Amino acid sequence: MGLLNQLVRIPYAYGLWMRFPFGSVRTRVDHGIFPYPHYAYGTYWSAFLAKRLGIPRITVMEFGVAGGRGLVALEKASIEIERELGVGIDVFGFDSGGGMPAPIDYRDLPHIWGQGFYKMDVDKVKAKLTKTKLVLGDVRETTGQVLGSAGLAPIGFIAFDLDYYSSTKAAFTLFDGDDAKYLPRIHCYFDDVATNDLGCMNEHVGELLAISEFNQAHADQKICKFEHLRLSRRRWEDWQEKMYVHHRFTHPSYAAHVIPQLSQHTERPL
Repeated sequence: MGLLNQLVRIPYAYGLWMRFPFGSVRTRVDHGIFPYPHYAYGTYWSAFLAKRLGIPRITVMEFGVAGGRGLVALEKASIEIERELGVGIDVFGFDSGGGMPAPIDYRDLPHIWGQGFYKMDVDKVKAKLTKTKLVLGDVRETTGQVLGSAGLAPIGFIAFDLDYYSSTKAAFTLFDGDDAKYLPRIHCYFDDVATNDLGCMNEHVGELLAISEFNQAHADQKICKFEHLRLSRRRWEDWQEKMYVHHRFTHPSYAAHVIPQLSQHTERPL
């Protein structure tokens, strides 16, 4: 690992590594050597948590498929991670299939997005997927349908890329099920908590408002920013500021010890 850390300091090393990926899945997750490194990160660590808890299978999801690149990357990463960790991973992708609906009001940020944006070529996306379940329709309806379906493995990672406040808030009904449907902590990626200079994102609109209202409405569940994620990463990547965790504080396994004992956990003799 010491030699690797020296090699990645060479200019363009990460670019070459992306073109010619080598090494274990864990090493590439740690260094972000995946097309969507945030998806690989969330999937890997949710599967790792499941393994520590003795859970044989999990579910990972993307809300807002659009052109399908993210969902394809999620599926490919899940296959590699599944093979390395021995935890089964089911993949779901949610989308209207017809582009974004009309915004409800200013909270949906119509100065950035509008009706018909990101329309999906459904057949083209389906042709690129192998095991993923593509769920098409209004998220207000499809989320509940999937949550209520039999055999749904515990949810471990969710990527939210719905842009709108209203769509994101509707997707949060996914958290309304029994504890058995979830890992105690669910890694979440929110694509639209930041925008360009004209977007002027803030906590009173968009995804940030949806998160704030969810937290106000739930005492035993919170969606919290993954604080100081940069400290555990090999390098800075902009997606680190968009990672959150859904905490189910009353989940039966929330307090289960999952971090392997390390040398620093043993008191040194005098």
